[in-house]
Amino acid sequence: MAGQGVRGRSGGRPTLEQVAARAGVGRGTASRVINGSPRVSDATRAAVEAAVAELGYVPNTAARALAANRTDAIALVVPEPETRFFAEPYFSDMLRGVGAELADTQMQLLLIFAGNDRERRRLAEYLAAHRVDGVLLVSVHADDPLPDLLSQLEIPAVVSGPRSAAETLTSVDSDNYGGARAAVEHLLARGRTRIAHITGRLDVYGARRRVDGYRDALRGAGHEVDELLIEPGDFTEEGGRKAMSALLARRPGLDAVFAGSDVTAAGARQILRESGLRIPDDVALVGYDDSAIARHMDPPLTSVRQPIDHMGRAMIDLLLTEISDRRPSGPRRAERRHAVLPTELVVRASS
Repeated sequence: MAGQGVRGRSGGRPTLEQVAARAGVGRGTASRVINGSPRVSDATRAAVEAAVAELGYVPNTAARALAANRTDAIALVVPEPETRFFAEPYFSDMLRGVGAELADTQMQLLLIFAGNDRERRRLAEYLAAHRVDGVLLVSVHADDPLPDLLSQLEIPAVVSGPRSAAETLTSVDSDNYGGARAAVEHLLARGRTRIAHITGRLDVYGARRRVDGYRDALRGAGHEVDELLIEPGDFTEEGGRKAMSALLARRPGLDAVFAGSDVTAAGARQILRESGLRIPDDVALVGYDDSAIARHMDPPLTSVRQPIDHMGRAMIDLLLTEISDRRPSGPRRAERRHAVLPTELVVRASS
């Protein structure tokens, strides 16, 4: 019978040539159908799809990627120690959004840490070999060499939060300035006048924008900015404890604290309580991120919600667009895009 001889080699997986033979078309035509090309007739498409189903043909995605000069892989690069990645909800929320947006694609996601010089050198070698189609760069500091390396290698890339207002890579961020300003205006509306700010790492552009929002909210309400009420932090719980202790030593009469993250706010809360201060009766407390930490604190923490999950999704959308834009004519400089997503103040019992 005509169909009996069309089987995979030695009983193995069927080949594209066998699909073409079963459908009665050429190999190129079968390939166009399988790759979704519109340049085939409905009858031909139906014949090839039937042959695929009958033979149980599975496309060799590795070979297709090689032929198309791509890897079908994206790297999520975190230039931080692994301990920080797993300790802060920001990163897990970002990863969840990225993963959800990639779920319906053929892309694989690689998670790469580059928190020290050795890891950065190893990453540079990996990227130079063009083993990924694009890179998502999360938690970028002002002096980080990775963004410039990606530009030099002409690898499509999107950063979570620009390094500065003059960022040269495509970026996705939340409205750090507006979120911080809303937090301080809320505290002012509650009658607080001696509002302290524990910043994030000031080599992160988003943290600096939050300081700007804090300052402008005070000035907009007719208050002078007391520099002794601003204490640098690093987004960590331990940083929150150290900063809160320093603030209380300088300004024991403060009546509110705006912290650079919920994790930082948790550290500040511990010191406030150890100092015999009640929240919010004596000191109101506001965080940033609106993570699970905010909801589970006692009292529940007022916090600025940034749409981290949506930021991850937006980063993937922009990166896939850049990858697609560059493929037809080889590597080239794609148009840079900068998306800023809105924030929302979620008021709870801490303020």
